[in-house]
Amino acid sequence: MKAIIPAAGLGTRLRPLTYTRPKPVLPVAGAPIIVHALRTLLAAGISEVGIIVSDATRTEIEQTLEQAPGAHVTLIDQHEQLGLGHAVLTAREWVGGDNFCVYLGDNLFEHGVRPFIERFEAERPAAVIALVEVADPTAFGVAELDGDRITRLVEKPKNPPSNMAVAGLYCFTPQVFGVLDGMPPSARGEYEITDAIQGLIERGERVLGQRVEGWWKDTGRPADLLDANRLLLEQITADVQGEVEESRLTGRVIVPASARVVRSKIVGPVLLGEGVVVEDAYIGPFTSVGPGSVIQRAEVEHSVVDAEARIENVNTRLQDCLIGVRAQVRGGRTVPSTHKLTLSDASIVELA
Repeated sequence: MKAIIPAAGLGTRLRPLTYTRPKPVLPVAGAPIIVHALRTLLAAGISEVGIIVSDATRTEIEQTLEQAPGAHVTLIDQHEQLGLGHAVLTAREWVGGDNFCVYLGDNLFEHGVRPFIERFEAERPAAVIALVEVADPTAFGVAELDGDRITRLVEKPKNPPSNMAVAGLYCFTPQVFGVLDGMPPSARGEYEITDAIQGLIERGERVLGQRVEGWWKDTGRPADLLDANRLLLEQITADVQGEVEESRLTGRVIVPASARVVRSKIVGPVLLGEGVVVEDAYIGPFTSVGPGSVIQRAEVEHSVVDAEARIENVNTRLQDCLIGVRAQVRGGRTVPSTHKLTLSDASIVELA
């Protein structure tokens, strides 16, 4: 069985983070989002993966692949982003006659994707769709069910037939290409995968829905990245190999051999990357710090700090922060009491 990961979009909901990098390479819990997706597929026994890329995402995604050894990845170019159905159709030649799953790589599942793959392989329907109960179904593709069988699937309905939303994983036989080929675009001008699934249903094919067990997270917005980081850090195991001097580490903390912690306090779960330096600082729960970053004389918690960032001399605790690659947060100014800011487009600053 093969897998497709659509990764050609620009991730506009995550701006300004995605002005310089595509969404799939943003980190949570020590690894890019797309690497978590590849590891999840490998854990389910799927190593042949086609990643749908655009000119804007190809280079950055290619550079992350070494972090998922064992995955045999083919990059497939999608020159126009015309919806998920179009992305799947773009991979038709690569899929060939094999069964495949479509995994939206910005989605995370507590128990991975193996339960859905096993259900599909055991029962051999035309499709198995992951479903999750949501409070506001109008923002999702929504399923109407007869037992486990999906009888109708509609995209972002004004009057949802249920509160069971499509959760970012689809298993298909190649039959779905026969529906996608020649299918008209939706009112949004996109080729919706939900329309293709509805086409399978109307042809009398068996399409099954399976509930997600445990948590599920769509990392489409900045707050979702922080929440995903928290959920994944809940699963780590303490592993302290680096230098720890005059410091106190509590709970599950990962300090790789090349990292240094000096005169600091760390309360886990916390994950430090390679080469991180923490000095005269406090790092609180649910924080991941990217490789090569430096945190000195500062306090950080419930945050994602990317690679080669520097946080120095900040006398107010940083909380719920997303700090980008090579970003700098510097304090030390006391008089006059001012804020000096350099912000990219659509940035948000909260001063409390």
